[in-house]
Amino acid sequence: MSGRYVIIEAFLRWAETAKAESRARAANALGRAYLQSEMPREERAAAEMAMTYMLDDPSPRVRLALAEAVARSPDAPRNVILSLAEDQPEIAGLIILFSPVFTDADLVDLVVRGSNVTRVLVASRGRVSRSVSAALAEIGGETETLCLLENDGASLSRASLKRIAERFGDNAEIRGLLLDRDALPSDVRHLLMRHVSEALAGSNLVQATIGAARLQHVSREASQAATVSMAGTVQHEDIPDLVEHLREVGWLTPAFLMHALCSGKVDFFAGAITSLSTCDEGRVRSILSTGRVFAVRALYESAGLPRDISTVFVEATLIWREASRTHGSTMLENVSARLMRKFHLAEQSPAAAIQLLDMVEKLANAERRRTARTFAALAALAAA
Repeated sequence: MSGRYVIIEAFLRWAETAKAESRARAANALGRAYLQSEMPREERAAAEMAMTYMLDDPSPRVRLALAEAVARSPDAPRNVILSLAEDQPEIAGLIILFSPVFTDADLVDLVVRGSNVTRVLVASRGRVSRSVSAALAEIGGETETLCLLENDGASLSRASLKRIAERFGDNAEIRGLLLDRDALPSDVRHLLMRHVSEALAGSNLVQATIGAARLQHVSREASQAATVSMAGTVQHEDIPDLVEHLREVGWLTPAFLMHALCSGKVDFFAGAITSLSTCDEGRVRSILSTGRVFAVRALYESAGLPRDISTVFVEATLIWREASRTHGSTMLENVSARLMRKFHLAEQSPAAAIQLLDMVEKLANAERRRTARTFAALAALAAA
């Protein structure tokens, strides 16, 4: 019989009669010796077999002592680590939190098969990769998601952030952690803004104060104004994602596009028309800035705008070109007012055009009120 089996047999005979406290000390010493000592190959194999045997020890103290010895080492036997990770929480916690032996696939498997406690442990590791974060974002609960967002060592993709916003945007704490992120994508920010708006609209107190119908109107108007404002500050490379998001949720309406154009959010507006039409971005920008009337109208109609609406957009584009040269701070008011004068005074203006212009007029009025409130607040500060 080889020396390896002699060692194992001796250990097994000893373990049968030793007390749990002694077995725990032996398990910890064995784990540390395996990782820190220079052992002959045969003794090393015997030590690994002995640790494997201890995985079935009836005393949790023994398994915990073994876990404490091997949890932080990259050289711990993989089979021992994987088995301890499925032990009771006190034992598994050490392994899941600290072991560098796990692959991303192992951690994703733990997320999928494990309990809420297991997922909290995975989310709290010193480093959480994008693939593991994606699994947590998809199936984790609120507690696990909070742990993930609070973990500076967790890497989250744009898709994971959006999925968290979709699932838990109505949770104020999660929403706050998302909004605190400097690089939060604009489409995610818009999604969270909608959650805030819906929360206000669902408030009994606010409904009692304002009235449900009025509240819905105010909420929609405020959300649209905030979205247009957001569209003006989004990074160029993020515009396609915001456009696609607004398209998916039904916000890329003619009225919204007109608001963006009249407000001078031309980068976003060009991105939206690029997404809706068959033209590339360079061609769209060229047509918007210098194209002739028939080219501008053809562009808008290729984006799905009917003729009676496209004529309003063509006129707004021409007015915008002129207004943009003056760099006026009241662009929305100037463009919308000139559109209203042209189409309301014209005979036989299409009904769809009039409806669109009515919407633009409301937006312009809301902008005037906002400007007046800002002016009054500044005046009050100056007088104080």
